[in-house]
Amino acid sequence: MSAFKDPFNPEVKLGCGCGRHSDQAAHDADLAAQTADSEVLGNRVVEAAVMRALFPHDATRRRFLNAVGASTAMAAVSTFFPMGMAREAFAQRGPLEKSSIKVGFIPITCATPIIMSQPMGFYGRQGLNVDVVKTAGWAVIRDKTLNKEYDAAHMLSPMPIAITLGLGANPVPYTVPAIENVNGQAITLSVKHKDKRDPKQWKGFKFAVPFDYSIHNYLLRYLLAENGLDPDKDVQIRSVPPPEMVANLRADNIDGFLAPDPVNQRAVFDGVGFIHMLTKEMWDGHPCCAFAASREFVTKMPNTYRALLKAIMEATAFASKPENRKQIAEAIAPANYLNQPVTVVEQVLTGTFADGLGNIRKDPNRIDFDPFPWHSFAIWIMTQMKRWGQLKGDVDYAKVAREVFLATDAARLMKEVGMKPPTATTKKFSVMGKEFDPAKPDAYIQSFAIRRG
Repeated sequence: MSAFKDPFNPEVKLGCGCGRHSDQAAHDADLAAQTADSEVLGNRVVEAAVMRALFPHDATRRRFLNAVGASTAMAAVSTFFPMGMAREAFAQRGPLEKSSIKVGFIPITCATPIIMSQPMGFYGRQGLNVDVVKTAGWAVIRDKTLNKEYDAAHMLSPMPIAITLGLGANPVPYTVPAIENVNGQAITLSVKHKDKRDPKQWKGFKFAVPFDYSIHNYLLRYLLAENGLDPDKDVQIRSVPPPEMVANLRADNIDGFLAPDPVNQRAVFDGVGFIHMLTKEMWDGHPCCAFAASREFVTKMPNTYRALLKAIMEATAFASKPENRKQIAEAIAPANYLNQPVTVVEQVLTGTFADGLGNIRKDPNRIDFDPFPWHSFAIWIMTQMKRWGQLKGDVDYAKVAREVFLATDAARLMKEVGMKPPTATTKKFSVMGKEFDPAKPDAYIQSFAIRRG
């Protein structure tokens, strides 16, 4: 694998993930030494932040450091900048309660910020030693996080809502501090169905979605119902872990799936499926996956939580820039992460891709990375839970949205990493041309002819 670029100094190419060491072994040794001494680490973080603030242009900062040396540079800066006060302010935030943590993930591009933060050094910059653990399926992710085998996790955005409300298990307060990705999903059909492009022709089809509590399940049901098919009577919808979907399509166990990438692109790559439509054609800007953590983790380990979220926010900001996507694809494609050919991951992240129908499509917003957890998203998700009978009885939509989707935390850290958060937490949007008003969720549910709730 070729050397990574430092995300903060793209001109610099070195051999480790963070771009500051000759190889990964040197990176790991340095990280271990830093995390063993939190005071030294804190001083280094403060000093680095001060240098970036005083010399915001990378080239100028490097010339200064190369000319006088790092120690002399900091001594000179200290003569006119109150480094002691800066270190004290940093210390008041408190040391990390836990520097070595585990974060579970499913090997899909939706998890890009969570995954890339390990090989590209974003966790290390926050003093964290994060073991990102590839996991078989969403039920396993849920159970390992609830059992505290994972400190936090990559989850489908509806999952923390379901966990908080006790859907399918005892209720446990969960949070979504950041959305991992928007768009980035597609409906893929078996190559034998190239003549069945009208959903009205799909009666009797067997579809796969990643999980019952997923945007995928809700969008597929929405599309079917809008075309006059009852999702519970006219087709079969089953939960299949994303890594198993292409094999099931190849074996003719299913006719298609609404899935995260790179699953769709891998089906095209293997010649077993074609991309019928991107989900952004149904709802452009829809959320998919999320960075999730228990309320207990957020409140009992606030400094660790903040450092983890800050790293993911920095990675998200980096991933949101199209010019960085090929570098990210190279970082996350290997076997310990996505286990996919780099070209498959590149096609997803860059939006220039083969659709399996003989076309090369270009859509730079096929997947995007916007971390803000809109309360509107949570409310829409709950309307679909109600619509399809997953959520019974009355629910205070706005209250649950506020408690689970942590928009305030996200906005604060988005500003710190140079992103511009919205000033509101709710907004109207359209799904397949139908407007959703988050202030009127019950009326929205009742407006559908096909529903359970």
